This record gives sequence, C-alpha cells and structure tokens, in this order.
Amino acid sequence: MHAAVLSDDEFNQFRTWLHLTTGISLSDSKKALLAGRLSKRLKHHGLSSYSEYFRLITRRTDAAEFQIALDLLTTNETYFFREPKHFDFLRGQILPKVQAGKKFRLWSAASSTGEEPYSLAMTLADGLCCTSWEIVASDISTRVLNKARTGQYDIDRAHNIPQSLLAKHCLKGTGTEEGTFMVERNLRSHMQFMRINLNTTLPNMGEFDVIFLRNVMIYFDRETKRQVVARILPFLKSGGYFIVSHSESLNGITDILKLVSPSIYRKP
Repeated sequence: MHAAVLSDDEFNQFRTWLHLTTGISLSDSKKALLAGRLSKRLKHHGLSSYSEYFRLITRRTDAAEFQIALDLLTTNETYFFREPKHFDFLRGQILPKVQAGKKFRLWSAASSTGEEPYSLAMTLADGLCCTSWEIVASDISTRVLNKARTGQYDIDRAHNIPQSLLAKHCLKGTGTEEGTFMVERNLRSHMQFMRINLNTTLPNMGEFDVIFLRNVMIYFDRETKRQVVARILPFLKSGGYFIVSHSESLNGITDILKLVSPSIYRKP
C-alpha cells in the first residue's frame, strides 16, 4: 500500500474539525505536521486515505480513536520552571500576602505532561509552609494527563529545577528506574489532574487565587481567545492573578483584568 497523501481539501476538513473541537487554529504551514502525526493511525487501521480516517473519528463510533487524534494534534511542548519570572512573582509577590488559615488554590489550565504544575507545586510547598494549598492541572489530552499523573520524568528534564528543590521534592530513580526522577508523593497528593476542554462549558471547580493559562492562546484566533478567557474568569477570585505567557497578551481580549506587569494580570 502506498502512503496516503493529504490533499488540501482533507487538510481543511481536519483544520475545521480541530478548531470547532478545541479552538486551535492551524495555519497552512501545519499541513505536513498534521499529515505526519496522523499517518501512523491510517496504517494502524489499514486505511488508504485521510478522508477515511476523518470519517472514522467524526462519526464518534470510536471514542478512543477520537481522543487519540486529539492527542496527536494538540501541541504539548513544556519544561520545568518555564518563564521563571512568573515563579519569581508567585514566590515574591503573591505567596507572602496569602492569608493564613485559607486554602490557597491554583489552576494550571494547560498543564500538558505536568512540568508546569509540578514546578508550581514546588514553589507553593516552599512558600506556604503553614497554609494548605492545592493545584488543579487540566489539559484536553488524556495522554499527557496520564503522563503527568505518574510524576516521573527522564533525568535530563530536571536541568531547569533549582538544585535545592530537586533534592527536597524529587526522588532519583535506581535500578530499572535509573535515568529518571519522580516527584515525591506528598507533593503529588496536592494535585488534581482533570481532562478539560477550554473550548466548551467548564466543570464547576470552585474559585482560584491564581490561574496560569500559558502558551496555549497562541494557537487560538482572537474570538476564541475572548471566549476562552470569558469562560475562565468566573473561576478567578476577586484580587486573584491571571498569568499568561510572555509571548501572549490579553489586550483587546478582556477589559475585566488589570495589567500588573507584562503577562501578569489581576482581577479587581
């Protein structure tokens, strides 16, 4: 069987479906990436065209394959303590002002394989020694959430973790686990991982003191950004902080939040 070729019409079918399902907008330059990521699924099912695979996932008769396609087409690049100024702000400006006796809640709304929420957990564990806290970490991809729940990573992923935090909160793998490290159990006990599609009605999760929504809105068009932020903002407490990536801005997206510093906003 010859390898299937993704036509422009087929690419547009997938592009429209992905936008309607997740809010993610694919540019024309992503055609080869889409074809490459889905080609193995065509081979797996013995299909001769991308149109056949599109019919398979959009009929929704195979929920598992629908999720596999979503997982393959959502971008999950991440690493520990990415954009460190945000962690500095959390540590230096937010945590010292937390009221004792109240549980501090943080939502990592595009958590990928867990590096961001675990970086946040290490920061909270050190900065809130006498205050209870919890982190909700969500993503649209079940595959990356399953990886995150394990809390286990290749040792080369640890290079951005400060040595003091690595020693305090992580365990080095030995024997068959050599070459890996694991976030220690007590830290993981503060985490709740949830599959959430930001492009649909959100579940009731209560209010949060801080919401991280980083490196995801770059994949949304302006109207989708407005809709996603509008869905999320009711979950942010008055006085709470909303943090996006340094490459992102909420200018023209919402007038509810007030800019504190580049990429950091506060709800009045």
